[in-house]
Amino acid sequence: ALSLLLGASLAATALGGILFGNLADRYGRKTVLSWTILVYSIGTFMCGFAQGALWLLVFRVVTGLGVGGEWATGQTLVGETFPARMRARFAAVMQTGAPVGVALAAAVGGFVEPALAARFGEEWGWRGCFFLALIPALLVVFIRRHMPESDVWQERRQRQQAPEKGHLKALLVVPSLRRIFMLGLVLAVTDMSAYWFTYTWLPKYLYDQLGSSMPRSGLWMLVTQAGALLGYLSFGVVADWRGRRVAYTGFSVVWAIGLLAITWFWGSIAAWPALTLAFMFMVGFGTGNFSGYGPIFSEVFPTKVRNTAMGTAFNLARGVQFLTPLVITQVAGRYGLGGGISLAAFFALFTGAWVWMLPETRGTKIIAEP
Repeated sequence: ALSLLLGASLAATALGGILFGNLADRYGRKTVLSWTILVYSIGTFMCGFAQGALWLLVFRVVTGLGVGGEWATGQTLVGETFPARMRARFAAVMQTGAPVGVALAAAVGGFVEPALAARFGEEWGWRGCFFLALIPALLVVFIRRHMPESDVWQERRQRQQAPEKGHLKALLVVPSLRRIFMLGLVLAVTDMSAYWFTYTWLPKYLYDQLGSSMPRSGLWMLVTQAGALLGYLSFGVVADWRGRRVAYTGFSVVWAIGLLAITWFWGSIAAWPALTLAFMFMVGFGTGNFSGYGPIFSEVFPTKVRNTAMGTAFNLARGVQFLTPLVITQVAGRYGLGGGISLAAFFALFTGAWVWMLPETRGTKIIAEP
C-alpha cells in the first residue's frame, strides 16, 4: 500500500508539471504559482480527513499535482526575474527549500505529532500534522499582493492577440526544441535516479547491513542533510563563477566519491569516524547539483515554452522514480544493499558527463522572444 501511495504521488507530479507548466506559459507565472500552492495545500490538508487507503490515495494524487506544478513555475519566475550574473545563486536559494522542508517535516513528525497524540489521541496526532498544510496557503495572499509577474512573460504576452496554445506540442514537433528537451530529460532522469537510489535505502543500509546504532545512523543522516544544504547553496556560487556544466560535473563527482566510499570501501573507513562523517557529508554536498536544474533549464528554453518544458522534464523524471525501489531490490538480492546503493554513484557520474551534451549557458540573458 505504501509503494502504491508513493508511486501514485510521483506519477501525479509528472502530470502536474505538464498541466501547470502549460498553464503558466499561457496565463502567467505568478497566477499559476498561486494555483499550485493552493492545490498541494488543500490536497495535503484533506489527507487528514482520509477514511481508508483509497481516499488517502486520492488526496495524495491531488497533492502531487500541485507539487509537480510548483517547482517549475517558481524556478521559471526566478530565472526570468534575476540578472544573469547571479541567476544560479538565487535559483540555489530556492532549491534549499528541499532540505529545509525535509528538516521541518522531521520536526513535525518528531515533536508535533507526539504532542497532538498525547493531547487529542493517537489518531489525531498524525491527522493534525496534515492539517498544518494549510499554512503554506497563506503564501498565496503574499504572492497575489506583493510578488511581481515576470517582466519577460508580460512583454511577450503583450505581443500576442490571445493566450497561445500548443506549448507541449512545440516541444515534440520543433526539432531544435525536441533535441534540447530530450537532452534535459535524460539529465533529470539519471540524476534523480542517483538521488532516489541514495536516499530511499541509505538509512536501512546503515542500520541493518552496517550494524550502526539508531542514534549513530541518525547522526550520519543529519550530517548528510547538512552537506546537502551547503551543497545546494554552494552550487549556485560555483555555477555563476565557473559555469553550469563545470559545477554540475564537479558536484556529481563529489557525490559519487562519497557513495563509493561508504559502500565499496566501507571496511577501510569504518574504523575512522571522522573520515566516515566526511564521506557522508560529501554524499549530501554532491546532491547540490539539483540546484542546476533551475538555471540550466531556464536558459536553454525560449520564453514561449519555458515553463512547460521545465515542468515536463523535471516531473517526468521524478514520476518514473517509482521504478527505483524495484531495481535496487533486484540488484540488492545479488550484490547486497550496498551494491544496490552504489548504483547511484554510476548514475551520478553519468549525469556529470551527460550535462556536457547541453550548451553552456552562464551569462545568458533571458528575453521575450518574438
